[in-house]
Amino acid sequence: MSSRDLVGFRVVAVHAHPDDEAISTGGALFQLARRGADVTVVTCTLGEEGEVIGPTWARLVASESDQLGGFRTAELAASLSILGVRGIYLGGAGRFRDSGMVGSPAHANLRAFVNSGSLAVDLLAEVFDDIRPHLVITYGPDGGYGHPDHIHAHDITHAAAARVAVPRLLWVVNSLAATAAGIDRIEEIPTGWTRPDTAYPENQGVDKHDLVVELDSSDLHAKRESMRAHATQVWIADGYVSHTNPQAAWAVGPDPVFALSNLHAQPILRQEYYQLGAGTIDGPGLLDGLDREWQG
Repeated sequence: MSSRDLVGFRVVAVHAHPDDEAISTGGALFQLARRGADVTVVTCTLGEEGEVIGPTWARLVASESDQLGGFRTAELAASLSILGVRGIYLGGAGRFRDSGMVGSPAHANLRAFVNSGSLAVDLLAEVFDDIRPHLVITYGPDGGYGHPDHIHAHDITHAAAARVAVPRLLWVVNSLAATAAGIDRIEEIPTGWTRPDTAYPENQGVDKHDLVVELDSSDLHAKRESMRAHATQVWIADGYVSHTNPQAAWAVGPDPVFALSNLHAQPILRQEYYQLGAGTIDGPGLLDGLDREWQG
């Protein structure tokens, strides 16, 4: 039976798009929630500019019917339910639009998240003022891999957290060494997938981290299933098929393996890595040393 030792703590994770909460922080969010913490995920866009895996919903993309954002709300709801956390959209669902990658014409949209300016800071500060989180989690200054929406999420999170004096702010990061080792452990990749070259993990990996969250079997299972809920975005190579993607993919190795629409095989690791963004660290746990009674 898991301990409920974190009852009374409040955590907010700020993410740019649906699926970010699962891929980058799913293990920690589930672990915090199962241990009793009150966990909220703030999602800043609907992910309208995403690509689509599989043929079933391929024409939902922005360049065709532009229906992907609405579809992804159901995927996010399923993911959050698996993780046992609450979710809200910044400013309400659809307030800000996915800005796309660097150079994307989507940046010109007035509703693009990168154009949200101080409004997004104000809205997020209202969320923090209401919840009074002990801990806020988001990305580092580079957004993890350079996506403009991730970078903007970092910027507005720091600005809003400073207004409310959040005690601790952490950045979720990828350990370059752990990710590279995990890729090397993949013994066989699915047909049609590729093994990433060294530049791929280097683009999103870091050499330093301050905290490591060890995932037990239930944490890892929840993370994998929350990722699987985002079926238009994430393909798990364990033979599972669905209406969204009726084709099975199999990988061989000690870690679960997944891919995004680029079909680069990646491991789902048993650890998540975090850097300190603001505040102090007082132990190995994400909430260690924080005053449970803090209200701001």
